[in-house]
Amino acid sequence: MEGRNKCAACFRQFNKMEHLVEHMRISYHSVHEPMCGICRKHCRSFESLREHLIGPLPKVDCERIFKDRGCDLCLTIFSSRNALWAHRSTCQFSRPNNAILYRMASLGIQDELRIDSSRGKAVALACKMVGGGSDGSLDLCARVCLVDEYERIIFHAYVKPTLPVTNYRYESTGIRPEFLRDAMPLKQVSRKIQDYLCNGEPIWQIRSRSGRARILVGHGLDHDLKCLELEYPPMLIRDTAKYPPLMKTSKLSNSLKYLTKAYLGYDTQTGIQDPYEDCVGTMRLYTRMRSLAHRTQDYPLATDPQNRNNYASWRQTELERMSPENLLELSRSDYYCWCLDSN
Repeated sequence: MEGRNKCAACFRQFNKMEHLVEHMRISYHSVHEPMCGICRKHCRSFESLREHLIGPLPKVDCERIFKDRGCDLCLTIFSSRNALWAHRSTCQFSRPNNAILYRMASLGIQDELRIDSSRGKAVALACKMVGGGSDGSLDLCARVCLVDEYERIIFHAYVKPTLPVTNYRYESTGIRPEFLRDAMPLKQVSRKIQDYLCNGEPIWQIRSRSGRARILVGHGLDHDLKCLELEYPPMLIRDTAKYPPLMKTSKLSNSLKYLTKAYLGYDTQTGIQDPYEDCVGTMRLYTRMRSLAHRTQDYPLATDPQNRNNYASWRQTELERMSPENLLELSRSDYYCWCLDSN
């Protein structure tokens, strides 16, 4: 009877170990995930962490501490209220002042794209669409803006659509027919932007080696690129609408308006919308995510070949000696963390 009980205990321990190993395989908890600074809980997104700290059903102890000394923008916990107040002045952004830019754009002023390495490696792109088709529901790019990492304008122009415009959507775009009369043709705009992003190299070379190409930042970039009739390698695209830490707990995209308010602290896209504001918002979100201080790993992605045999049978004894926390450290992320761009 004693031997049978001992065997049963060993079997339960084995099952527990198998469960932990399997948990590592499918949870993808890693150093790149948002984590509660109080109880160290791993969360799949910042929205999940926000619910954990603020609600609607927060953890009581974490909520109490967070209300006292937690930043509701970056969700960091600080050692004191004074430290929180000092941090808040740098964490909260103000809305970019684009009044002068808007008046210039209304006059039809267009910029030339010049390849300049001093502007950084990342570029934010945003478009504003007018309507085409019989009911005006077809999106046609009529205005485009590119901004560098320092929020300086690289390119800003009206675009002449290839199809007739049936709805200028003036209430949100501010675009009038006269603005597009002498606008730059779509194909010319697309060629200028692609040449700049590829640093003057052919697109097929960029796909094979991305060392000199620029990182393209934006929100809903698939749609913008489609309307611009422009192709760009997915490995160089950083889309705030598809980045897992910035998505909803349901894995759906958040709007740029919400992300700007929740993570940067100011309102945007009110009244007539300017693509410059969208560029600045996405670039600020990107640089904030890129600057997160995560522990470095030699092979950070679960898809890296070196991580595929982490749990070989000969390591069973080694795994059994580890605590659950140490076991989770062996797990890797299933998405590319933008902090890796800073390396």
